[in-house]
Amino acid sequence: MTYGCAEGTVDAGGSIGPIYRYALVVQDPQGNGYIGIIVTGRSIKAQADALSPLLNLLLGIGGGALLCAGLGGLFLANRALIPARLAWSNQQRFLADASHELRTPLTLLRADAEVLLRGRTHMQQEDISILEDILAETHHMTTITTNMLTLARLDSHQSHREHEVIDIAALTRRVMQRIHAFAEQRDITLEEQLTNNIHIIGDSNLLEQAILALLDNAVKYNKPNGKICVSTSIQHEAVHLKVHDTGIGVSTEHLPHLGERFYRVDKARSRQAGGTGLGLSIARSITVEHGGQLTLVSIPGQGTTATLVLPMARETPLAHKEALPTRTASRN
Repeated sequence: MTYGCAEGTVDAGGSIGPIYRYALVVQDPQGNGYIGIIVTGRSIKAQADALSPLLNLLLGIGGGALLCAGLGGLFLANRALIPARLAWSNQQRFLADASHELRTPLTLLRADAEVLLRGRTHMQQEDISILEDILAETHHMTTITTNMLTLARLDSHQSHREHEVIDIAALTRRVMQRIHAFAEQRDITLEEQLTNNIHIIGDSNLLEQAILALLDNAVKYNKPNGKICVSTSIQHEAVHLKVHDTGIGVSTEHLPHLGERFYRVDKARSRQAGGTGLGLSIARSITVEHGGQLTLVSIPGQGTTATLVLPMARETPLAHKEALPTRTASRN
């Protein structure tokens, strides 16, 4: 009688090639153990040689089919996206053209209102209030159209971007000088901790607009007698420009949405402060255009810190010096 069996394939090499083996255990009929094992085998080289080209053919056909499917899918996807790209391009062109065309009548309307207000001594108080409302609304609409025009040009890469070496401290001081009067009106103190001789490559006009947007938000959403501290530093071969305010702050659920166009945490307060919901979008787009990033950290009731991270142009010996002494803007 027999007990147990096994089978398998082994490669004998040379001209023999693979061999199919079958082993059989033979037991003593008298029950006195096993007599032995019978092993038999047969070369399957001919079958393997016949199947090898078929396997290679199937692999080649399968690989070619996958490649053709991938290329065909990419081609069809590009063809399908052409209308979407065209619609996006037309939308950006429309926004740019509409914003550009709206700026002229808004400017004229604002100028007419200002001229009429010069003769307020001969006007009734009700008329004066109406003209002041018209002036405020035209200013608000002019800001929106200007911001929309800037965003449309950034999205379509139509704006001409300069590549110049910029001292980030000098540029920031220039922006702080522009915002100084606005901060004084709201009793906000401006402080700086700027390190000289830190340079970046970029467009000074665009970067000035981005920094101005951050400072403008820091003033608008600050508390009375609050502070704004602007500082620069170098971390991991990148320039970090921080704008920290002691304002109302933003709750955690709103932080991921800051920078979205027309997104405002408190629409009533933003409207009252003169916000349009486009400042951070412009700052983020300009930062990305310069190969950097904009991050926001905020604690409700304590303030917000906006950090502008830009690639450093070059490292100089003076770049690691301590920040200059803090300068505080005077207030009346």
